[in-house]
Amino acid sequence: MNAAPSVSVAISLYNEEEVFPELLRRLKAVLDALPGGPHQIVFVDDGSSDRTFEKVAAAAAGDSRIAGISLSRNFGHQAALSAALDYASADAVIVMDGDLQDPPEEIPRFLDEHRKGFDVVFARRTNRKEPWPLRACYYVFYRMIAALSDVHLPLDAGDFGLMSRRVVEKIRIIREHHRYLRGLRTWVGFRQTGIRVERGERAAGRSRYTLGKLLRLAFDGIFAFSMAPLRGAAILGLFVIVGSLAFAAYAVYVRFGLGKSPPGFTALILVISLFSGAQLLFLGIIGEYLGRVYEETKGRPQYIVAKTVGQARIAP
Repeated sequence: MNAAPSVSVAISLYNEEEVFPELLRRLKAVLDALPGGPHQIVFVDDGSSDRTFEKVAAAAAGDSRIAGISLSRNFGHQAALSAALDYASADAVIVMDGDLQDPPEEIPRFLDEHRKGFDVVFARRTNRKEPWPLRACYYVFYRMIAALSDVHLPLDAGDFGLMSRRVVEKIRIIREHHRYLRGLRTWVGFRQTGIRVERGERAAGRSRYTLGKLLRLAFDGIFAFSMAPLRGAAILGLFVIVGSLAFAAYAVYVRFGLGKSPPGFTALILVISLFSGAQLLFLGIIGEYLGRVYEETKGRPQYIVAKTVGQARIAP
């Protein structure tokens, strides 16, 4: 890959009017310094309630490299990034967040690895600036999903990264609704590598990723790439059967061998309560898988576009 590739930067925005001017300035500075082209910036406004899309439209009017897509409502971060991938048309696509926690100045480093023949170059996040409880949750989650997943998911790797044209085309074919793009990126395959990137602070405003949204993303990742929760139900059931048979043998021995009635009313109640809770838990897990199957059978689109500005066309 000696020729300089054209680059699309795919970004999801949600109420980022405060951050947008600085984001645009830094992105333009990076793209202006890149060889090759023509380059592209795809901004997807995920149903913002502020003036984010107005700023995108104004920027697109003054720069032909900018494409703006406004979704009809808030469809979620992963759906908005999927929309950005649908409109990204360059040889290499950079996926990043719009809050400047993903520094645009790292883009040339991704391209250096891409020129070595890697189709996917992802950022391994280091020195995160979030509060320590949130950092601890991220640390545990990445290691848990890596242990449970049926594919090898890299540790501490978020959505920030580069994908070649052929990887983007394969991901676009996958139209599942509960998306976990960093997992799909790994599942597609091809040559992949990671680079260490320091995770910055938000340039302005506050994070729109609430605890509930983070948990939903975590569940999407686990349920989309692992059957371990269902296997856990089977394993627990096997242990319960073995334990029950052992206790039955003990009860028979005490009753007929020792002529006593085996004690344990309190223990019996506790065991019944424990396994009743376990059954409800695994019914909920099964319900999660069934609910996701139900969502897929509806055949609804992942997102709906309200309007576009600039050179916003679905990539061929």
